[in-house]
Amino acid sequence: MPSSTPPLTVRRRRLGAELRRLRERTDLTATQAGQLLGATQSRISNIESGRYGVSADRVRTLARHYDCSDQALVDALAAMTGERRRGWWEEYRDSLPASLIDLAELEHHAVGLRVSQVINIPGLLQTTDYARAIFREAVPQLLMHEIEYRVSHRIKRQAILYRENPPPYKAIIHEAALRMRFGGTAIADEQLAHLLDMSEHNHIAILVIPFGGKGFPTSGQGVDYFYGPVTQLDTVQIDTEHGGALIDSAAKLQKYRLVQDRMEEAAVSPAASRDIIHRIAKGN
Repeated sequence: MPSSTPPLTVRRRRLGAELRRLRERTDLTATQAGQLLGATQSRISNIESGRYGVSADRVRTLARHYDCSDQALVDALAAMTGERRRGWWEEYRDSLPASLIDLAELEHHAVGLRVSQVINIPGLLQTTDYARAIFREAVPQLLMHEIEYRVSHRIKRQAILYRENPPPYKAIIHEAALRMRFGGTAIADEQLAHLLDMSEHNHIAILVIPFGGKGFPTSGQGVDYFYGPVTQLDTVQIDTEHGGALIDSAAKLQKYRLVQDRMEEAAVSPAASRDIIHRIAKGN
């Protein structure tokens, strides 16, 4: 029987973490914050851990007690309390790793995305067959039904690029990823054709870092940067062998912005990037 407890979503966890940061900046304890709000210390702790929800009014009250004068941040935090419907990704919560559920939720709420990949095509730009070929390379090896769950989830994530007001999406892709033959020649060629089609959308920019270009800082990990309504609510996800890792500290966010800036500087223009994709698709 499914649990009746609301899922601990990445959005609720982030809201709690930001409220904790605001509280700690004023040197208030959770007990003191609870007294200001007319709540117990455990209630504040549970809000900050994301286990309990909190209303927009209480967020504004806490922000006032925490001497937060950044109205844009307060408004953005208050808006994070209004999500009542379960997202489509929740149907996968018992079938997929939590990091994949978090990824879909972050994409859904982002006001803009910038991703960088050295070896693979970014997930939101993958074809069904290419995604399936990627998941077949997983270690340890996935069972067939596990692969199909992941493929279905990945394709559903792509809906954000087709909605009425899609977020700006920028993909920085190394030429190495374009030349990898995951799934064989036919699947790889179909993937390149799909990239060219997607590059024609006004809200999508595909930038290629060519072989022979200048160097850039990266460990080779895939990086997804999710822009929030204010900079403080940006989030980074990095790919690891154990799943996605989320980063939201201000210093680390700044570092990843600089890394992606440097990667973008090493890439050629969107038009020149399409030329490279065309050339590779023709076998050159």
